[in-house]
Amino acid sequence: MIATAIILLLVLIGLSLPVGAALGVLGLALDPLFSMLPLSRAMGELAWSTGNEFLLVAIPLFILLGEILLRAGFAERMYGAMAQWLSWLPGGLMHANIGASTLFAATSGSSVATAATVGTVAIPQIKRYRYNESLFLGSIAAGGTLGILIPPSINLVIYGVLTNSSVPKLYLAGIIPGFLLALLFMVVVGVACTVKPEWGGHRIKASWGERIAGLQHLLPPLGIFLMVVGSIYAGLATPTEAAALGVLGAIILAAFFRKLTFAMLRDAVEGTMKSTAMIMLIVIAASFLNFIMSAIGLTDAMTQKIVGLGLSPGWMLLVLVIFYVILGCFMETLSMMIVTIPLVAPIMTQLGYDPIWLGIVIIVLVETALITPPVGLNLFVVHSLRKSGSMNAVIVGALPFVGALFAIIALLAAFPDLALWLPRVFG
Repeated sequence: MIATAIILLLVLIGLSLPVGAALGVLGLALDPLFSMLPLSRAMGELAWSTGNEFLLVAIPLFILLGEILLRAGFAERMYGAMAQWLSWLPGGLMHANIGASTLFAATSGSSVATAATVGTVAIPQIKRYRYNESLFLGSIAAGGTLGILIPPSINLVIYGVLTNSSVPKLYLAGIIPGFLLALLFMVVVGVACTVKPEWGGHRIKASWGERIAGLQHLLPPLGIFLMVVGSIYAGLATPTEAAALGVLGAIILAAFFRKLTFAMLRDAVEGTMKSTAMIMLIVIAASFLNFIMSAIGLTDAMTQKIVGLGLSPGWMLLVLVIFYVILGCFMETLSMMIVTIPLVAPIMTQLGYDPIWLGIVIIVLVETALITPPVGLNLFVVHSLRKSGSMNAVIVGALPFVGALFAIIALLAAFPDLALWLPRVFG
């Protein structure tokens, strides 16, 4: 049964079916093969109950928040301000790529949106200031991964729904690792450009007056972040309500800067609908597949096989890392989370791992999948923004940042309080 499921999944993915369709078809195939009851008849009820989950309403709201900020021009002004403050470091604008990604991640909740937004503004600067193209593109792809770790994060919402974990605690747990990971990305850039100074391009000079004046462009996304996250921890709003507050704040800011038009709102809503439809198709199809696997005993069989290996918690964590790194080379990140977490989370929590800590580790592993070939979404996003060149340049440029992601996993394993201290203090 386990072998059949794995082979069918690989075949469906190999046929280049959309991920949501592949997961649904796999569930429909496993049903008659291993079940005596017509389980597929539950598909309608599952689709309704999954789509009716109140917490999932936060997903289109966070996407809409990011769309409004992008189309209102905040990203370009934010990037310019970051460039003035960070371009003196070895690596120049590559630090601005990571800094702007960090700040935009604190409002958008999406890695793909973060990489696309920062990449649109940053990529034209490569030839203008003569940067090493590969490393520059890699810094954009890596910086974009922060979108699913720094709150508010769509993927942390999904993890919370799948494991019945507290989303506010997950958001708190992601703050320190998220900003620490951004710092590690900047260290990677700094070391590379210290060893190879010619990779760092020409520096942008800015006076202290220009830097201080540029701070006004960092305030809008920072204000949105404080509104969303602050309202949650002040007990004023649930994550879904906080997302709605963020959208309202973004609309007010767009109006204040005279960027609020009907055309802009229409484009933002259209982009939100497309992204939400794709995400919800994957969520519903994966929920159906998980129901089928549980009903036919596949989930229990896989759990018993893994537990039967008799591995210690430390070795099991290493297996988990290897598992996600390999799987991330072939599966899209959201579907990978939804399919694997119902299997992985019970096993790891039985071994004594905290579910909140585990959520952050899994998100970091999913971030790794975003910049590892051949299915790293951020690699494709960054490459699609270029006028010319090969995909290899983006892949090679992203590889040093994969090392930073492994480093943060090692730090989380050695010092769990990096993720658990804030939830313990404020929880």
